[in-house]
Amino acid sequence: MSTSTMTAPVIRTHRLTKRYGSVTALDHLDVTVPGQRIVGLLGRNGAGKTTLMQLLTGQIFPDEGEVEVFGERPAENPRVLSRVSFVAEAQKYPYSFHARHVLSVAPWFFADWDADLAASLVDTFGLPLRRPVAKLSRGELSMVGIIVGLASRAPLTFFDEPYLGLDAVARRLFYDILLADYAERPRTIVISTHLIDEISPLLDHVLLIDRGRILLDADADVARGSTTVVSGATSAVDRFVEGRTVLARHSTGPLARATVAESYDAVAAPATAAGLTAEPVTLQQLLIDRTSSRQGRTS
Repeated sequence: MSTSTMTAPVIRTHRLTKRYGSVTALDHLDVTVPGQRIVGLLGRNGAGKTTLMQLLTGQIFPDEGEVEVFGERPAENPRVLSRVSFVAEAQKYPYSFHARHVLSVAPWFFADWDADLAASLVDTFGLPLRRPVAKLSRGELSMVGIIVGLASRAPLTFFDEPYLGLDAVARRLFYDILLADYAERPRTIVISTHLIDEISPLLDHVLLIDRGRILLDADADVARGSTTVVSGATSAVDRFVEGRTVLARHSTGPLARATVAESYDAVAAPATAAGLTAEPVTLQQLLIDRTSSRQGRTS
């Protein structure tokens, strides 16, 4: 596999902007995502994640800026859209459809549809194919979306909160299947999720969005190692963080904890020498620390 194939951008935006009336959902967004990555699209409710995915999948048009998928504009572009699968959080199907109907029409839309994989996933998840979609549980609807997203084998696949209604065992099954299938057929998979700690081990790349702007666009390992929490006596924490970039600070009585924008390797030794405890920051905590102090939400 050539280096150019792995690093060529699948997604690129430049000053991408989308407004809904007086609300700016995306604000001059610049994003570049290389190919063959599992990407976590992270952010609080109303951060702009769904709007970004709708623009990338050609469902809506930008007000300003550029959006490219596989080097082309996605809207009204069959060459691009035939290579994209989008599993929405609240995917709608015709009222008369049964689950089996969804899977029977999917090959019309995806040139690389894998019927054997779809059948295997139906058995694995125990999906009732002959039950009307309207009578499926929330978790069973998620199973339909997961099966379509994986069996599509689309070069670019979006999962928007794909696990709703699934219990912990079913979610772990989904993660394991996704990783195994990705290892066999590498492609770009974008997952928008709130269960950040659960999917963190899967991610190669992280896009952290807040109030329509990108706060972080980086390899997952870089993101995980970019910040550190130091904790201990309030006075010692305050002395230690003086002159450092502090992303968040919390205190309870005589104790305090602060998140600093430095790697664990850089902070651990001096923190220990100062009588403090240093810990690497998880992606979940990184999102909380980077967004909790920012006021106002976008749609």
